[in-house]
Amino acid sequence: MRVTTRPTMRHVAERAGVSLKTVSRVINHEQAVSPATAERVRAAIGELGFRRNDLASSLRRGSTSATLGLVIEDVANPFYSAVAQAVEDAARTRGFLVMTGSCDEDPERERELILALLRRRVDALLLVPAGSERDRGWIAQELGDATPVVFIDRPPTGIDADAVLLDNAGGARAAVEHLLAHGHRRIACVADAATLFTAAERVRGFRAGLAAAGVAEDPRLIRLDARGVEHAERVVRELLALPEPPTAIFTGNNRHTVGALRALRGREDEVALVGFDDFELADLLAVPTTVIRHDAFALGAEAAALAFARLDGVEAPPRRVVVPTELVPRGSGEVQPKS
Repeated sequence: MRVTTRPTMRHVAERAGVSLKTVSRVINHEQAVSPATAERVRAAIGELGFRRNDLASSLRRGSTSATLGLVIEDVANPFYSAVAQAVEDAARTRGFLVMTGSCDEDPERERELILALLRRRVDALLLVPAGSERDRGWIAQELGDATPVVFIDRPPTGIDADAVLLDNAGGARAAVEHLLAHGHRRIACVADAATLFTAAERVRGFRAGLAAAGVAEDPRLIRLDARGVEHAERVVRELLALPEPPTAIFTGNNRHTVGALRALRGREDEVALVGFDDFELADLLAVPTTVIRHDAFALGAEAAALAFARLDGVEAPPRRVVVPTELVPRGSGEVQPKS
């Protein structure tokens, strides 16, 4: 685990030249410590600015709440709904309840939710982190080694923890290779901000697919930071209005795909489309949508399995499970370029 700035009991013990047990005795006002030693420990506490973490202490004493804490991005998004359902199903088989909150890509809201769940003494925390680069070592500071943490969809930063991820780059590359195989060379990419791990990986896969085929990347056709359906629709309309518009589009998530479909509706010149994430009714449209499909339910199920394994006493190094993706051709990705 990365060394954090918040002092721990171990730091106090090292500064005072005593054992962890001695520090614990002083903090808990036990009598089996000589006055001189206790004074050294109190001096180290003052010098380091150590403060007791009552939450972690109570958890380490073995209390259990039979609950899991789950923080996701947006429960209205079918992807996260499937993740939450999988965690709930797994918890039910163990007699656990799940306390769930949505942080909507807001790091401050994420922190509030995590701290609220920890105050309720959840036995394990499952987290879809807001963004990917923020250091979450503070979670380890709050918990010590008391509570398992499993990261979902995005990897941990600043903390050693289990994680369950999608094969984002591989799925995006498969989408591009599919479009290239159907004759497309001017392929646009509409995705989230590159600060998001999933978006960065999908853009990486997109670029790798072009590079492997020897197709030069056109920066005008790569549009990042698309925010939701309406924004994605505007972005695609802008792409289609270029002097040399794309003949095919790869969209980075289900909301971007819906926005692209709105922008493409009613056009005489067909544009090929492959979207990352399946979505409801995608196979029932006038031209069914070709997608990169994955099992979001499996993502949640794997995360719950990792959490329960830790609760059952597994002490192996942190695991990283990668859930595969598959391309589902339905029609929109098989449109041939007109020029």
